Amino acid sequence: MTAIRRPYRATAPVKEGPRINREIRVPQVQLIGEGGDNLGVVAIADALAAAVEAGLDLVEISPNSTPPVCKILDFGKYKFEAQKKASEARKNQKIVEIKEVKLRPNIDTNDYTVKMKSMLRFFEEGDKVKVTLRFRGREMAHQDLGFKLLQQVKEETLAVAKVESEPRLEGRQMVMLLAPR
Repeated sequence: MTAIRRPYRATAPVKEGPRINREIRVPQVQLIGEGGDNLGVVAIADALAAAVEAGLDLVEISPNSTPPVCKILDFGKYKFEAQKKASEARKNQKIVEIKEVKLRPNIDTNDYTVKMKSMLRFFEEGDKVKVTLRFRGREMAHQDLGFKLLQQVKEETLAVAKVESEPRLEGRQMVMLLAPR
């Protein structure tokens, strides 16, 4: 008869979630009854007996405390509630997108107002805005004009947005990142 061996350096499979019943291997636990009342520090055997008597499971709620806190409850119901809570949290979270607005140093006033309106709409939706100012040809010699334009954008959006990264030059374009307040 040959023994089944794990491959070299393979780790033992790690169980997800809290330990229950016989998986709890500590001499004493802080026991919480099925009604939520604190029963104090008891031996693990007594805690398991109380859980069996109630027809429920002994679940390790806080394993890092001394002694670990265990509660008598229905483990299936506990798992279902935790799953429900996690899905609710996922449903309520907002994914923040980064929208990009491209400008030129010699932009016309009407074009500028249209870009500003779309920027303000992005902030209302809760998205970040990356303002990209592209220089072409001889415009590179007048980077101060581009910097002034980005400063103007910054001042006009000050009420609804905060600057996450100041204007900086990346090759032939100047970039600034704004986030909603």
